[in-house]
Amino acid sequence: MSLTCKAAIAKGDGTFSIDSIEVQNPKPDEVLIAVKAAGLCHTDHDSLNWGKPIVMGHEGAGVVTAIGRDVTRVKIGDSVILNWATPCGTCFQCEHENEHICENNSPVVAGSNGYTEGHAHMEGTSLNGTPIERSFNIGTLSEYTLVKESAVVKNPIQDMSFSAASIVSCGVMTGFGSAVNTAQVTENSSAVVLGTGGVGLNVIQGIKVSKASKIIAIDINQTRLDMAVEFGATHTILADKDDKGLLKAAEKVKTLTNGRGADYAFECTAIPALGAAPLAMIRNAGTAVQVSGIEEEVLIDMSLFEWDKKYINPLYGKCNPQKDFPKIIEHYRNGDIMLDEMITRTYTLENLQQAFDDMLSGKNAKGVIVFE
Repeated sequence: MSLTCKAAIAKGDGTFSIDSIEVQNPKPDEVLIAVKAAGLCHTDHDSLNWGKPIVMGHEGAGVVTAIGRDVTRVKIGDSVILNWATPCGTCFQCEHENEHICENNSPVVAGSNGYTEGHAHMEGTSLNGTPIERSFNIGTLSEYTLVKESAVVKNPIQDMSFSAASIVSCGVMTGFGSAVNTAQVTENSSAVVLGTGGVGLNVIQGIKVSKASKIIAIDINQTRLDMAVEFGATHTILADKDDKGLLKAAEKVKTLTNGRGADYAFECTAIPALGAAPLAMIRNAGTAVQVSGIEEEVLIDMSLFEWDKKYINPLYGKCNPQKDFPKIIEHYRNGDIMLDEMITRTYTLENLQQAFDDMLSGKNAKGVIVFE
């Protein structure tokens, strides 16, 4: 048995189309999900240029419609959040509690955004009779998706908005986890967030939950800074586009932090020229975190490391999905973090181009594709 549904297909040449795909029943360790909402981020736009056709999307939430015979974590009808860090549980990194960088299943570490053992069987999804990969092993910009059981987390709030749940999948987890899991921000500390888009706002939320006393947001967009205050920033700095390396902004940070610099600084701009900027913001023995995933050559003045500074380049907020997603949802339930308020606008799949345009122009904190 199989079903036909609509999906966004990246062609690999910078363009995409909305096409019909065929999805098969799940194998023993797989789950079929009716996707109800899919968050958008810049990685989805990047996938247009991966040089091959692929079902787009790597953030999502939906309802279980079929399960393989070996699946035990979820049942048909469950509301779930999808997760692209599908750990094998047995490799070196999984055994050392680094499931997010699984050596066998991670589409980033093991597969370079390609097929790995964390992907449902290739023949399970096809376009015009030819098997097609799903972005980050899950491909959420599709009415239905076939995934491994390890890619599914049951939502503790079964009647939660699918739009709010969908953004936990990557954007929220990456930002929140970078503060809580990776940097392990401490109570009464000071922290700087460079760039207050969707990921930056979630870094701010993670810092707030960690009970830091001073949260400094930096951006070139005043509207984004105003939003940063709503999400927990205690101070803001409107940056100048001509401020090379944000060194002038760094002086303002030092003024706010007894002349030393902050305990932590998080780079969330994805601008290579700002790759070293968080080092200029932190005190001696402080921690700089490169959240946005810059993968280009960056020249760094080594004096910025003086003295005893640490620079971390984490993936996915060191996510352990089965533990971290429920923690985030519990914070949401308790009112400690905001999710609904982060969604600027929702779109239908047919309006994906408009959603991309709004994202690239900076209009949205977070845009979400919703399905009927």
